[in-house]
Amino acid sequence: MADAGFLYMERRQTPMHVGGLHLFTLPTGVDEARFLLEVKEVLRLEEAYRRPFGEFVATGRAGHLGPLYWEQDGNFDIDYHVRHSALPKPGRFRELFMLISRLHGTLLDRNRPLWEIHLIEGLQKRQFAMYQKIHHAATDGVGAMHMISAMYSTRKSDKASHSPFSLEAYEAYKAQRRTAQQERVTPRGAELRNVLDVLRGQLDTTANLLGAFRRFGGAFIGGGDGLAVPWHRIPHTSMNAQVTGSRRFVAQSWDFERVRAVCKALDGTVNDVVLAMCGSALRRYLQAQNELPRHSLKAMTPVSLREEDDLDSANAVGFMVADLATNLDDPEARLRRVQESMTAGKELLQSLSRREAMLFMQITQVPALLTSVMGLATKFPAFSTVISNVPGPREQLYWNGARLEGMYPASIVFDGFAMNITLVSYNKQLDFGIVACRRSVPQVQRLIDYLEESLRELEQVAGIPAAAPKRKAKSARKATVRSNSKGKASATGKAKTQARSNATS
Repeated sequence: MADAGFLYMERRQTPMHVGGLHLFTLPTGVDEARFLLEVKEVLRLEEAYRRPFGEFVATGRAGHLGPLYWEQDGNFDIDYHVRHSALPKPGRFRELFMLISRLHGTLLDRNRPLWEIHLIEGLQKRQFAMYQKIHHAATDGVGAMHMISAMYSTRKSDKASHSPFSLEAYEAYKAQRRTAQQERVTPRGAELRNVLDVLRGQLDTTANLLGAFRRFGGAFIGGGDGLAVPWHRIPHTSMNAQVTGSRRFVAQSWDFERVRAVCKALDGTVNDVVLAMCGSALRRYLQAQNELPRHSLKAMTPVSLREEDDLDSANAVGFMVADLATNLDDPEARLRRVQESMTAGKELLQSLSRREAMLFMQITQVPALLTSVMGLATKFPAFSTVISNVPGPREQLYWNGARLEGMYPASIVFDGFAMNITLVSYNKQLDFGIVACRRSVPQVQRLIDYLEESLRELEQVAGIPAAAPKRKAKSARKATVRSNSKGKASATGKAKTQARSNATS
């Protein structure tokens, strides 16, 4: 249902694909042109692809209003899907983000398999980038992380020999993940349940779902023990406007240890602190736009319902609603309100089995789907924005010896939800990617400044001394990119991946 929903909701102004910008440093001593030619040849290998990356979306007699199917593409053209671009000089992050903003705003062609890969050269400091976009009907965030893990390696010496979407690479990755416990055959008797067990399970499911809906509905009348729910006291801001097809993309990394230190000092999770950072940054942004509402912003926070060994599902995603407490001045009070709403959401999901949670999420997501399809999302927004935290690989990764410096997600915005914040935990950092409608949410690059200010604010509350500037930061400051009169964005961190930058399109 979720897979088809992304296809039904798609229009020219609201492409429903997810993407990622990956930044690399070339191996020492290699010729850039020769290296990029070699990796491009691997990306352009025509081989058997895992489903549905060799298939396009087909319709029946009812057209796009009827059932949708995946159908094998008999005219597959690899040169269409794998493209090579070069940035104009001087090849700063500004030029890179401008390109990603433009690429992310264009629809994928439904007459072809729904993915593209763009290899990008021309960056400074012997760096290059890769941007890939995949329709959300084909994968979710966790699924994309699995594909990345199949593509890259923890060893510099490893060489890729297959496309990241190939069936062979996919099967090899699954074989690596298969544990000895999974390989053991479970006795057949343990798999069988009698009719009474089945009936009891169905009754339990009904009772659990009724309890969840009762608590969900109770939140609208002041109950729910801190549970935040869609549509309840959702204020109207510029983020709840109708969107155009233009996009603005901005990205930045933060040191994971900085965030974890705040977590330890204030007894919170990484997700709690990240949501509090975002709440504070959005409060600052709305104050600067003179539109801070009386009621707090609420964010949809996707959660994975995928089993640990499930590598085949296109989408296995539910959601919770986080109260971002943008109506509170005190940063610690904001963090506690975020925690309260997330704890209530977790308790609701944990009271359900995975199957029950999937059913619950499908039913509660239907109104949001209908309001979007009917064009009512701007008048009746279910949430203020979307903030997604995707767990990524915690090791340093390489691609044919090129060091992966950062992976910055680019997600979806649509009518009523004109900005999306997604982050991926990678190695020793948190990589943020912010996407917004260029017209509906102006000067979104300022959120990078505001997120840094918010983290410093939480560090001050936690009693963590301000970190002394690193020597590497000096070289990052030299790469400062001033924006136009609309504002600027600053950044701190590793010079290899970060610079003061903004993204305009």
